[in-house]
This record gives sequence, structure tokens and C-alpha cells, in this order.
Amino acid sequence: MADDTPDDDTLKAADAKTLHKTVRESGEDELRRPAMQLFWSALAAGIAISVSLLTEAALHAALPDTPWRELVTGFGYPIGFLAVILGRMQLFTESTITAMLPLVTRPSRWALWRTVRLWGIVLFANLCGTAIAGLAIAQGVIGNEEIRAAALTISSSITELSAGRTFVNAIPAGFMIAILAWALPNARSQSVLVIVAFTYLLVIAGFSHSIVGSSEAFLLMFAGRIGVAQTLFALIAPAVLGNLVGGAGIFAVLAHGQVRGEMPQEDET
Repeated sequence: MADDTPDDDTLKAADAKTLHKTVRESGEDELRRPAMQLFWSALAAGIAISVSLLTEAALHAALPDTPWRELVTGFGYPIGFLAVILGRMQLFTESTITAMLPLVTRPSRWALWRTVRLWGIVLFANLCGTAIAGLAIAQGVIGNEEIRAAALTISSSITELSAGRTFVNAIPAGFMIAILAWALPNARSQSVLVIVAFTYLLVIAGFSHSIVGSSEAFLLMFAGRIGVAQTLFALIAPAVLGNLVGGAGIFAVLAHGQVRGEMPQEDET
């Protein structure tokens, strides 16, 4: 009697196809969202993600100057991501894969235009949000003087990298955030742990996340530590491009490639 029990490879393929469909349909919904809805959601995300820097700064200010301080301070980094992701706000680095899967699955002018439109609106609004937060921290509107000083100390580390190095550093960050967006539909009750694990690794490894990094860059700019040109073109732009390469380029292609040819016919029409 034949054994009809599916083997491990079949189950993995089915899981991959299910994830692909879930993430792709989420991306299709994002592509159809009105521009103003995208803008306000992304503006809120830019402000909320800056909580990462504030929490890191609060921990940094409260802890003694020891070799392990940075490892503990890093636990503040996931807080902004938890607020944004669990709050269903629009974050640019998450959309690198969610918006890319519909395009690579059903290439069309409409999908290409909508993808570029989504990225443009979300990135602009995210940066507006981080600029608002950076200005508020620089002017002492948020937090006390100790937190402001700690935030400036933490943020100054991004100026140690050249534009080229920032670009390279941002590729694994984009790749990992894309993995996070891919894994979350299966995480269910472990969502918080998954978000914390991935984003904590980002900060302790020193990878460059364009949106969190922009809150640091804007803080330094509004505090008079760096100029506008360095902020936009040496710090933020290379990180954005690196995140795109890692998320929309490398991971999205790999995620789609593993199920291409195995997806049901109705998914490809």
C-alpha cells in the first residue's frame, strides 16, 4: 500500500508557497492604498521608529561606562520596531519585499509604477517623521539633557562610516528586515520575540538601517554636528540604496525563486 504522507520537502514547499502568497497579497493591498493613507501611516512610523533611539539613549544614560553597556543599550533598539510593526504602520524597509513580490510575480507597468509610488511616498513620509523626532530631541522637547547627550553619543557612530561603507553595511540590514517581514505571518504568538531577535542583531552587528539611521542623522544635523549635504547624501541615501539591494534585490528574488514554477496556476495569472 502506497504511503501518501507528504515528505519534508513537500511540506517545506507548501509552507514557502503559503508564505509567498500571504506576503504578496499584503503587498498588493499596500500598492492599492490611497496616497494620503500611505503618507500618514508612514509619517507616524517615522516618528514612532525614533523611539528606538530614545530608548537606547535612556538606557545609555542610566548605565555605567562598562564594556557591556552597549550590549544592554542595544535592547532599546527593537522598541521602535515593535511600535511600528505591531501598530501596522508603513515602514520603508518592510515594504522593500512586500511591494516587490507582486512585481516579480506579475510584472506589469501598473505594478512597477505602483511599487515606485509606494516606495517614494513611504520613504519621504518616514524621513519627515524622523526629521520631526530628530528636531524635537535636538531642541530638548523630548527627554532631558542626559538623554539628549546620550542620543548624540549613540548617533555619532554613524559618521565613522564612509558613504560606500554605509551602503555595504545597509545591505545585510535590508536583507534581515525582509526576512523579518517574510517570517512574521508564521510567527503568530511569537511575533514580539521574532521582532526583538532580528532587530537586536541589527544593532549589535552595527548594520545600517536607513530609517532608524535617519533619525540619528537628523539629530546630529539639527544639533549642528553635521551639514545638510552629509546628512542626506553621505548617511541617508547610501543606507536607503543598501537596504533596497538587500531587501528588494537579494531577498525578494530568492524568496520568489524558491516557489516559482510550483505556485498554483491561479496565483500566476
